[in-house]
Amino acid sequence: MSDEFSRIARYFAPLAGVAGRGLMDDAAVLAPPPGRELVLTVDQMLEDVHFLPADPPELIARKLLRRNLSDLAAMGAVPLGYLLTTALPPRLDESWLANFAKGLETDQKLFGISLLGGDSSSSRHGISLSATLLGHVAPGAALPRNGARAGDEIWVTGTIGDAALGLAARLKQLAAPTGSLIARSMLPEPRVGLELAGIVSAAIDVSDGLVQDLGHLCKGAGLAAMLHADLVPASEAASSLGAAVLETRLTGGDDYELLLAVPPGNGAALKAACGALPVTRIGVFQPGAGVRVIDDSGTEMHFQSSGWKHF
Repeated sequence: MSDEFSRIARYFAPLAGVAGRGLMDDAAVLAPPPGRELVLTVDQMLEDVHFLPADPPELIARKLLRRNLSDLAAMGAVPLGYLLTTALPPRLDESWLANFAKGLETDQKLFGISLLGGDSSSSRHGISLSATLLGHVAPGAALPRNGARAGDEIWVTGTIGDAALGLAARLKQLAAPTGSLIARSMLPEPRVGLELAGIVSAAIDVSDGLVQDLGHLCKGAGLAAMLHADLVPASEAASSLGAAVLETRLTGGDDYELLLAVPPGNGAALKAACGALPVTRIGVFQPGAGVRVIDDSGTEMHFQSSGWKHF
């Protein structure tokens, strides 16, 4: 593979926006839109942890951006641009990097963002990637994690569990009925562009598992949650696998759907704000602590793990 400076000039400089100054300087110079507040988030992806060695580099690049875009969506922010760091082993050839850059370009165009800068290094082992996304919101409009109130309804966008089932299929642990589950595992759909300020009281994206991420909302607000497992929306492909995969769906993570606390009476406004994107009420916040999951008979469910553990 070519040296650091050649890689930057050939593959990344063409992706830079005006603020990135052609990646010729040590830092970007960015002017946020007038009257807006900046929102920043960073996420990393490691080979054999967040993606498989044989995954197409275009999809790795797009998932890297989309994981961060999902964090911006959970804050109600409009994407602006990103910083990128790469640490790549010598075994990768130029075609890998060219396709990785092509994936970045695809989603830059799709989400209206550009590369602002970053860093490029080598790795003695696997691929290590990191992206810092910048977005903006109206002053005071960023959606919090800790804003839920007792009585708020729990809503979720899209369907839950496809990504975890797709990963299990890719690892040959599950016979997937269609390719849609695998597609959801490799390329999430960040729910950017939803104007939820004033409609929801708290939000988080489902990255570590529905139950675990709901626990984060509960802990932030000092509340408990009652989650109805039978109300959690499933895709047709996930539904065809039956109850045997329910625990995986509720705890597997990587969905990047939005989990929302919605005051009673705001459901219609939420549906209107989400347009064609389905949203489903799946429970309620209550006084207390922790997350209770009940099945369709009202029996409390217990799981081996509530979600993804980073350590």
